Amino acid sequence: MEVSETIGPSRRRAMEIIENSLFKNAITTLIVLNAITLGLETVETLPPLLHLGIKFFDIFVVGVFVIELLLKLYAHRLDFFRSGWNIFDFFVVGVSILPGSGPFQVMRSLRVLRVLRLLHVVPMMKRIVEALFKALPGMGAIIAVLAVLIYASAVMATSLYGRTDDPDVHALFHDLPASAFTLFQVMTMDGWRNEVVQKVMDDGHPYAWIFFLSFIFLASFAVLNLFIALIVEALQAEQDERTEEAIEQIEDEIEDTEEKMLKKGDEILGVIAELKAEIAELKASQDR
Repeated sequence: MEVSETIGPSRRRAMEIIENSLFKNAITTLIVLNAITLGLETVETLPPLLHLGIKFFDIFVVGVFVIELLLKLYAHRLDFFRSGWNIFDFFVVGVSILPGSGPFQVMRSLRVLRVLRLLHVVPMMKRIVEALFKALPGMGAIIAVLAVLIYASAVMATSLYGRTDDPDVHALFHDLPASAFTLFQVMTMDGWRNEVVQKVMDDGHPYAWIFFLSFIFLASFAVLNLFIALIVEALQAEQDERTEEAIEQIEDEIEDTEEKMLKKGDEILGVIAELKAEIAELKASQDR
């Protein structure tokens, strides 16, 4: 690395440690084990001795994470904060070392955020999360389309079904916010038939199913599937980008190998030329 040529030996050593595969695997293992112990800590029926062991293990894990963070800070200095993942690690470790009582008692529940470190420690998870972040701008446009669809449908539903004497239907569609919330429930298909559509049909709207099925088709099957398509496209773009980087790296290695082979070929030709010259000299000396 070019940066390693401009730093001192101690910082270079710190960088080698944090980039070492064994060190990374050890951190990953600790994150997984800590996730298990955080879950076990919620089981009240565990023996007190086991709870004590979990507490000491938690302190050990936090200590290792602090050492890792200090090594990264020492190796990268202010460049450490250029990475969003590093800032997230800094926040998680900072929350872990805060006391779990008094005004900081709510911070104790945030310890579970340590598990989320797996999202960037494991390469495959990191790729998926980065692809999701890249898809956020497109998601905003889809959310806007979905909001417009729900708003227009809520206005229609309030006008069609809000003026009724049935208390159940009135509670569902008596105003615009209530209609929008009901349609959101229909979009998620959570009890949409018995809790919404059937009540509206029993209230004297036998063809209400046409309205709700049309809404489900547009909102659930069409618009929501756009989210899936967008995420898949982002993942594919991420994979294509990594493939291009791998191809460029291979091409650079091939070029370096070719240059080395050409240099070695020139050296071999030089040796052959020297041997021929020596042979010619030997022949000349024999002729004398």
